[in-house]
Amino acid sequence: MTAQQQPGASPNPVQIFSTIQGYQRAFALKAAVDIDLFTAIAKGSRTAAEIAKSSNAAERGVRILSDAMVVMGFLTKDGNNYSLTPDTAFFLDSRSPAYLGLAFSFLLHPTQLASFEHLGAAVRKGGSPEEHSTLAPDDPIWIEFARGMAPMMVPAAQTIAGVLAGELSSRPSAKILDIAASHGLFGITVAQRLPKAHIYALDWANVLEVAGENAAKQGLANRYHLLPGSAFDVDYGTGFDAVLITNLLHHFEPAANEKMLKKAYNALNPGGQVIILEFVPNDDRVSPPVPALFSLTMLGNTPQGDAYTLAEYATMCRNAGLETPRLIALEPMPQSLVVARKPF
Repeated sequence: MTAQQQPGASPNPVQIFSTIQGYQRAFALKAAVDIDLFTAIAKGSRTAAEIAKSSNAAERGVRILSDAMVVMGFLTKDGNNYSLTPDTAFFLDSRSPAYLGLAFSFLLHPTQLASFEHLGAAVRKGGSPEEHSTLAPDDPIWIEFARGMAPMMVPAAQTIAGVLAGELSSRPSAKILDIAASHGLFGITVAQRLPKAHIYALDWANVLEVAGENAAKQGLANRYHLLPGSAFDVDYGTGFDAVLITNLLHHFEPAANEKMLKKAYNALNPGGQVIILEFVPNDDRVSPPVPALFSLTMLGNTPQGDAYTLAEYATMCRNAGLETPRLIALEPMPQSLVVARKPF
């Protein structure tokens, strides 16, 4: 129980003001990424003057921004010297393979911001008006997602590959369908673990250009096949050992998801698996915090999307003919895998 909730505690507006000013923190962090402040510190600049010189920025601006990063927990300060925290060193040094700075273009995209500026209208309507949705074919925002969000997906991709490797490593040529392939990382990681597997990547044509480029860079072009179009309309084909559905079902209502899952069922071999990557809140829908709040993101960005519980996914899977799914947590990441199987 917080101080604000304790009986007899004085009313305190701090949480209200800090929440209203949350946009300032988001754009302050973006500014630090824009001037590559964290990389400058990682390379050895410590004082505001040194960082300013390295970042080609004004010393006063760097000093104020760096102090803000200390307050926000992204830097530490000893006298006039700034240092990275372990998290900023790992995720915000632009030389790191786990660098997340490119994700800001998607996470703070004007379309995303506009959705929340009009959230009241979405609450009244029960979903985002069509003009504020990002579900139009070939929406360029998904290029930003594909180019910026891949580092965040590495743990999930590795877990998915591990789930499949145990069952499919002995197959002469496993066949995997990657729906909403985006950057291609999920299918690419599976193909690296299963050197005879063929990946069929489905997404909008403009997004598949990114996935195809990434597959080619890894030497997988001859095993990486592109299926451009809508997941609801494209003919999946048959004979798949697994179907990956990543970061997609939260955009739609359960009936639409069941339609997609039924298509996946029909495309699978008996015993084949559907592996779903999603934010999955507990049944109380208010915990854990990140998956629970993702429902709000979907309210603002989609007409009927949501963050679904495991029980809700179980119902969708059963209605599509799949066996009751199991949950695989991806801690410390906030997403989970929901794994269901087509009966033998």
